[in-house]
Amino acid sequence: MSLPVFFTKEIAPLHQHLTLDEDTSRHVSQVLRMRAGELLQLTDGHGNLLTAELTEAHKKHSAVKITDAKFIERRQRKTTIAISLLKNANRFEWFLEKATELGIQQIVPLICERTERQHFRHERMQSVLVSAMLQSQQSWLPELHEPVQFVQFVSDISGNAQKFIAHLVEGEKRKEFSETMDRSSDNIILIGPEGDFTKEEVMLAVKHGYIPVSLGETRLRTETAGIAAAVLMRS
Repeated sequence: MSLPVFFTKEIAPLHQHLTLDEDTSRHVSQVLRMRAGELLQLTDGHGNLLTAELTEAHKKHSAVKITDAKFIERRQRKTTIAISLLKNANRFEWFLEKATELGIQQIVPLICERTERQHFRHERMQSVLVSAMLQSQQSWLPELHEPVQFVQFVSDISGNAQKFIAHLVEGEKRKEFSETMDRSSDNIILIGPEGDFTKEEVMLAVKHGYIPVSLGETRLRTETAGIAAAVLMRS
């Protein structure tokens, strides 16, 4: 049976003691009703995975002793999804949750010409990522950026990553993403808002080296398109 896993911002050396934060302490002592001597795991979302023995169960300041520590290597190929914010925040949270479970490494909220919602609760969204990371028993947390204007993002991005833009603009040629992507290199894909990218946005992205692609024969919601891309990038 796997041990329960919790998030921690602090990492302690082997055999040292660590005090858990109040939320984790409450979950350990009152929800799981764990007792001294039981084992749990802690991760900081940066590859560190600690096994710890509970030495004190308290609803506000439980304490543990680190009994094992290891570092989980992250795959070298970097996957980035830059996706428009959505009018329905719950749908965007769903995307964040599933993208985390699928191991996407970087998520960039975009503000496009047709983006309807520009308010972004970063702390709330970060907590969604943490919960999804723990649920899927991973040790790496995706890097979540602050929202950025579409024009700024496509103009500023550099590096050797393959760059794609998924769209449904009529009259513009597109390749199949699954057939075009190089699975041995870093990949970035742009996902548009409800109503899609404008033709001008697509042309700007192409000018900056983005390859226009299709994610399939059907019209997908923004969050569904993001997950379809995440699945293909993971394979």
